[in-house]
Amino acid sequence: MPLLLPLLASQAYVNVKPLASRVAPMQHTCQMQMSSDDTKLQAAGLAAAVVLAGAQSAYAGPFTRSDIASLTYEQIKGTGLANTCPKVEQGGGSSITLSSGKSYKIDEFCLEPTSFSVLEEKLTKAGIVTEAVPTKVTTRQTYVLTGIEGDLATKDGKLSFIEKDGIDYAPTTVQLPGGERVPFLFTVKSLVASSPGAASSIDTNLKLAGKFQVPSYRTGLFLDPKGRGTVTGYDQAVALPALQAGGDESLFAENNKKFDVGEGSIELKVTSVNAELGEFGGVFVHKQPSDTDLGSKTPKEVLLKGEWFATVVDA
Repeated sequence: MPLLLPLLASQAYVNVKPLASRVAPMQHTCQMQMSSDDTKLQAAGLAAAVVLAGAQSAYAGPFTRSDIASLTYEQIKGTGLANTCPKVEQGGGSSITLSSGKSYKIDEFCLEPTSFSVLEEKLTKAGIVTEAVPTKVTTRQTYVLTGIEGDLATKDGKLSFIEKDGIDYAPTTVQLPGGERVPFLFTVKSLVASSPGAASSIDTNLKLAGKFQVPSYRTGLFLDPKGRGTVTGYDQAVALPALQAGGDESLFAENNKKFDVGEGSIELKVTSVNAELGEFGGVFVHKQPSDTDLGSKTPKEVLLKGEWFATVVDA
């Protein structure tokens, strides 16, 4: 009987299924008018029901700015609505004309990823190909970038968005099908996105593309499990003092911590506009490197797709 216990324990472990994904942002299927307190409560209740349903796919929130503004903190708390971007309110004109000689800025820029993939090379009969491997988000619902603002400038006829400030980074971790976890700092810091050709208005034909900086996932004060860091901690693993005399070349990357700054790229496509409210939004494709663990690991390429929202105002 004692010999059967390890076998039974292993079989029990194999049958264990992982918990359902905690990532369950709002769905598109909600349509409502919020004209009374009762309706607000119903809206919040519906939002909570959708979140608790355990949906696997992620979609942009179904609420407009005015809808969200009509809800209180208690109505939003715990529903997942704070982790979504608003949608453009329907009507109000389909083109925002930008007058020459005036200065504009983009405000309330929000990015909500709905798809997380890791680019990996795969050996096939045709050779080595790169494919996007779907992943599961293991981070809490805090991966949406919001409140971002910047200048909307025109140079040589091209329209450019120059990111300045806002909640423009979010530490995020995804898990590959094999169980490997890939941490990365989802960001658009110092983004400069320009239109491919001349543009004097914001409409559904507008596309913006550009590059941005990707700071290190870890900061200088972070210490690894062996107490090594960038600006503090040990120079090497304390348990290996003999290597101080030499021979630690194989551990150079682990010991020599550094703050890496990578580069990412993003493409934005406008799909909806409300000229009266100055709102516009659409879809995006975003690619950036993952964490290097302060220089000790080779970064992976992370591919994100999703929806975005922004407003344009006079500077």
